[in-house]
Amino acid sequence: MARPRVRLVVTADDFGYCPRRDEGIVEAFLAGAVTSVSLLVNGAASESAAELARRHRIPTGLHANLSEGRPVGPARHGASSLLGSEGFFLGKMGFREAVAAGEVVLPQVRKCGFRKMLVVTPPELRPEGSRRAGGPAEPFPGITGQGPYSRGRAPARARAPRCVGWCSQVWVGGVLHVPLPDSAPPAGVCQVFAEALQACGVRFTRLPMERGVGGCTWLEAPARAFACAVEQDARAAMGPFARHGLRWTDVFVGLSTCGRHMSAHHVSGALARALEGIPTGRAVTAELMAHPGYPSVPPAGGSSEGPDAFSCSWERLHELRVLTAPVLWAQLAQDGVQLCALHELDSKRPGEGTPSEATLETFLEPSPL
Repeated sequence: MARPRVRLVVTADDFGYCPRRDEGIVEAFLAGAVTSVSLLVNGAASESAAELARRHRIPTGLHANLSEGRPVGPARHGASSLLGSEGFFLGKMGFREAVAAGEVVLPQVRKCGFRKMLVVTPPELRPEGSRRAGGPAEPFPGITGQGPYSRGRAPARARAPRCVGWCSQVWVGGVLHVPLPDSAPPAGVCQVFAEALQACGVRFTRLPMERGVGGCTWLEAPARAFACAVEQDARAAMGPFARHGLRWTDVFVGLSTCGRHMSAHHVSGALARALEGIPTGRAVTAELMAHPGYPSVPPAGGSSEGPDAFSCSWERLHELRVLTAPVLWAQLAQDGVQLCALHELDSKRPGEGTPSEATLETFLEPSPL
């Protein structure tokens, strides 16, 4: 059956969380299974991760964090509604509850989270540090299209990101680690987020709206309910983001394929659900959020508090194995999916539209709980 033409960015979140996580992420990138990473700037291994990104020319965005560990920069030394008595963020659900209760002072969100996060980005990973990678590379088996990847080589036209950050999820996740196992910010916070990104020249972010996630019965009930809440928060953020000139991929996958639930079947199925109703032949951009890596070994890792249980579990390794196995890419190639680097989404091909609130609303509807 004919489908829209899909260009897929595969983003490995939490780069810089710990050396073992980073080892797995680099392995996946060199295998051609990951096309970009989001750097967790307050991660225990963020400095060495930045060096790995420079060495391997990995397209890198920022993973903002308003929920885990300690803030970076001078904000860590002052009182803030985003921090507990010990100077740590409130946690994924704690942050969300504090926002709902009106206990978070929004100007402090900008000061404690986004501004400091953007300031500490290594110069080599900022726009002025952009530079071309090496010569042509052979495509990963079964995948064709622009930005081919091969073992040990970066994409032929890969650059450091033109924007300051690939801000994943406005809640927690890819680059805004605010309650989102990759989420989106609640009202008020998303407005501050949009303003801060626009002021810093960021053009792309992530909106984790995975179509049909409410019907993913393999997810445990609490996880499915949380994924639906994340999607609803992301949908509410569309207006503020669009008004501030931010863009995002046409479709997103990753809420239903996290950890033990990642498989070639689930990834392919999630993309198929996302593409339902989109005209054949239309050019579509998509993002797959992933968390590959080798399990953390305490006490190394985390964001000032040590690694969490998920990071120490086998589930990160499971994602790495699924991503680097041929079966997933054979299936996606059969479906006509092409890999690309995130910087390519900032320069779409002739005749392709720009992701926007209007185009997304045409094809997406909320997932029922």
